[in-house]
Amino acid sequence: MTSASASPPYMIGVTGNIACGKSAVVEMLAEMGATAIDSDRVYHELIQPGQPLWTALRDHFGPSIVSMDGSIDRRALSQIVFSDPVQLAALDVLTHPAVVQAIQRIIATSNTRVVAVDAVKLVESGMAALCNAVWLVECSPGTQLRRLMARNGFTEDEARRRISAQPDLVAKRSIANEIIDNSGSLEETRRQVDAAWSRVSILPI
Repeated sequence: MTSASASPPYMIGVTGNIACGKSAVVEMLAEMGATAIDSDRVYHELIQPGQPLWTALRDHFGPSIVSMDGSIDRRALSQIVFSDPVQLAALDVLTHPAVVQAIQRIIATSNTRVVAVDAVKLVESGMAALCNAVWLVECSPGTQLRRLMARNGFTEDEARRRISAQPDLVAKRSIANEIIDNSGSLEETRRQVDAAWSRVSILPI
């Protein structure tokens, strides 16, 4: 599934809320030959000093989100948006178009037959409409909370605020072609990914 093709690659959008394991699933897809695109990494590149998105964020949220070295202080920005739904919505309006366009440029240069995009807001950004398939990664609430606290060093209250600010899963479930339960071991998750990949591999792409 890794040979170059003149036709556009088959695009899998991998989504799910924070700390549910999207990245682990995308890494597995990369091992199977897909080009992996991390939307958060794309966002990091777009908010480097001097980039148009950096300017837009500074102009909207103020100089308090800019560190001494000129980079966006993501923690300071998070404190603003995760305590104010209006500001979170404003952040989405500013960032979604830029991130989607950048991802489309990456896909246009891909030489694999399958591309997997890791995006927490795949549906909300409109990028789901560009995908051939949507894979939703879920885990139990307790597992999600523990992983987020361990991974990011958040207190329980801070982790719960982050989780409560995540998009509702109903819309994602309604369009998901595959649902991966990542509550258990990586081996259990891999078995589900293998099964879902086998269904992709038989498609005429």
